[in-house]
Amino acid sequence: MAAYIARRIFLMLPTLLGILFVSFIVVQFAPGGPVERVLAQLSGADTGGTSRISGGGGDMGPRGQVGASADAVGSKYRGAQGLDPEFIKKLEVQFGFDKPAYERFALMVWNFARFDFGKSYFRDVSVIQLIKEKLPVSMSLGIWMMLLTYLISIPLGIRKAVQDGSRFDTWTSAIIIIGFAIPGFLFAILLIILFAGGSFFNIFPLRGLTSDGWAQFPWYWKIIDYFWHITLPLIAMALGAFATMTLLTKNSFLDEIRKQYVMTARAKGCGERQVLYNHIFRNAMLIVIAGFPSAFIHAFFSGSLLIETIFSLDGLGLLGFESVLNRDYPVVFGTLFIFSLVGLVVNLISDLAYMWVDPRIDFEAREV
Repeated sequence: MAAYIARRIFLMLPTLLGILFVSFIVVQFAPGGPVERVLAQLSGADTGGTSRISGGGGDMGPRGQVGASADAVGSKYRGAQGLDPEFIKKLEVQFGFDKPAYERFALMVWNFARFDFGKSYFRDVSVIQLIKEKLPVSMSLGIWMMLLTYLISIPLGIRKAVQDGSRFDTWTSAIIIIGFAIPGFLFAILLIILFAGGSFFNIFPLRGLTSDGWAQFPWYWKIIDYFWHITLPLIAMALGAFATMTLLTKNSFLDEIRKQYVMTARAKGCGERQVLYNHIFRNAMLIVIAGFPSAFIHAFFSGSLLIETIFSLDGLGLLGFESVLNRDYPVVFGTLFIFSLVGLVVNLISDLAYMWVDPRIDFEAREV
């Protein structure tokens, strides 16, 4: 076991390096960049970003400080015409673009190896601090979504498998298929229209996870206010995951129920509940455990982007989206590195859970 864990951890290093390398290459060919973003804002032509430039250093002052002593004809940056070439060189130095691409990549890898992700280009704060500020929002959505999905979907999927073909199975399948077909962001808009003052009822708040003055509320009212705010985003996020997990659980249990060892257990006189939970459950849950890493990453990171945007929740999903729009590369690569590392660790934990559920599985005997 120890050798397998050590081997997996060792293989994480080239995997992370490959992810960063491919992403870095893509960014080199992507149009725009932080220097062009600054130039566009100075010329009043910037419409693609979502955050204002702040804390960028003394070189990015008003247009009067830029000067136009030389025409930047032939500059590699759009919008540089009429600006002082020395100012543009200072921007390149500030953002690190005065170095060749291979040197910038090597420096980034070295810093990331020490978990030094640098500072945001356009916010006077470190990447780690930004992630710490946004993480509680995404954790709130992710944790409750995972709990809600697993606590409802697994028992429902088991019951649907046991009562396969019954009226209960038929009408619940219809609801699940409808839920699976509706995109989460579209369902979120529908919830806002129905219950957040859109056109019908004004029951739930439209933005944020807490009300103004939340810190002064009594402890019990803080809990009520928190769940009042999180209800609609949580329902919108859990809809697709709930449908997928329910069908996955049902099909997994149906596959196990039809196997020979189940008939043998029944022939020996075991009750249905004993057969279901003592014999079928552990085998059927293997496929559910296999899907946990992707469900975890989706719940905490990728799946929350549109929901955070629609409900004005300032979490990791929205942070990553805004960073891409603003060409804030330290935040983009920093969050990518952390998300990838978390995904690899969760995959390892999933394999270990496999072995715990079914001791017959021996990953150490596998060839890497």
